[in-house]
Amino acid sequence: MSRDARWKALLELLVERGRVDVEEAAAELEVSAATIRRDFDQLAEQQMLVRTRGGALRHGVSYELPLRYKTARQASEKQRVAKAVAELIAPGEAVGLTGGTTTTEVARALAVRKDLASGSPALTVVTNALNIANELAVRPQFKIVVTGGVARAQSYELVGPLADGVLGQITLDVAVLGVVAFDVTHGAAAHDEAEAAINRLLCERAERVVVAADSSKLRQRAFARICGVESVDTLVTDSAAGADAVRPFEEAGVRVIAV
Repeated sequence: MSRDARWKALLELLVERGRVDVEEAAAELEVSAATIRRDFDQLAEQQMLVRTRGGALRHGVSYELPLRYKTARQASEKQRVAKAVAELIAPGEAVGLTGGTTTTEVARALAVRKDLASGSPALTVVTNALNIANELAVRPQFKIVVTGGVARAQSYELVGPLADGVLGQITLDVAVLGVVAFDVTHGAAAHDEAEAAINRLLCERAERVVVAADSSKLRQRAFARICGVESVDTLVTDSAAGADAVRPFEEAGVRVIAV
């Protein structure tokens, strides 16, 4: 197992459990205890965890895993969801993409669609996510609009009043939201209130709103509310979402696509 893969796995364990012991991690990852100790020390130097005697703790109760370490989580589910979301977007439309791993996969799915290989533009993409803009900017058939703002290291998203100013001047056909939680009662949510504010404005500027969320995000709550369920037209999730998880959204008037 490569170092990057180990680090992702260790951070995943910390997110799930809050605390991980060296011997426990070594057994689960099938590597030596010495290797885990080195990994913990190096991650602690980057302030990704708190080193303890014999193990490590995650940072605080509101720990948010940075985007670069989230890419392996629910990867196949996110790719299926992303492909289905991309198919909902018509050539020539203006699309808003928030930041996140699932919306990054949506951008990649749009980039390889054959019917979007040409056009003037084939698609207009408005995003506050630096990584998404970077991936799509090499596609000359796409018009890329970046909001401006101050970058958050955890998600590569631009936030703040500079982003507000741009979004207040545009109109979108569809906004695609990546969320950390989506619940019928509490709506769509993010960890960070500044990100939630930008995402909310994207929703307000769009004719229709699509939430792209794997099944692990459903019936969950998070700190910062983006919008209520009444603002969402379509939820695209994976087939692991059971009927009990999906039915409340359908009853609230949301079209649900499970892939």
